[in-house]
Amino acid sequence: MTKLSRISAIVVGAALSATPVVGHAQAVDIGKREYSNSCAVCHGASGKGDGPLAAVLNRPVADLTKIEANNNGILPVDRIYAVIDGRQAVQTHGPRDMPLWGNVFSTDVAAGLCFGLASPKELEDLVKGRIFALIGYIHTLQAK
Repeated sequence: MTKLSRISAIVVGAALSATPVVGHAQAVDIGKREYSNSCAVCHGASGKGDGPLAAVLNRPVADLTKIEANNNGILPVDRIYAVIDGRQAVQTHGPRDMPLWGNVFSTDVAAGLCFGLASPKELEDLVKGRIFALIGYIHTLQAK
């Protein structure tokens, strides 16, 4: 396992862990940073779909705080991952308004290859880590 793969595994595990672990706060902060940088402009700081750009979009923005409630108390990680990375469109919204964050994250990482990351597998692992950290943060937004 490469150093980056180990780091990604730690980030993913910590971000999705329900029990406190060393580094958990940092993993949640990564997810919060991703959310603030990529999602809050439409979904709002609280995740309720009331971001500054929501008013100018043609369709209502999803309320991310109700994902678990709308899925029998389960956070559908695979579906959320597919929506974020662009493999699954949100069909009820018609044409895709949400950016393909998997592509954006890949471009961001490729631009940062100065850290010695060279292989496609390492790039993929880092993108996965960012997406899973984001999903971990979305989990914290769920209405209780």
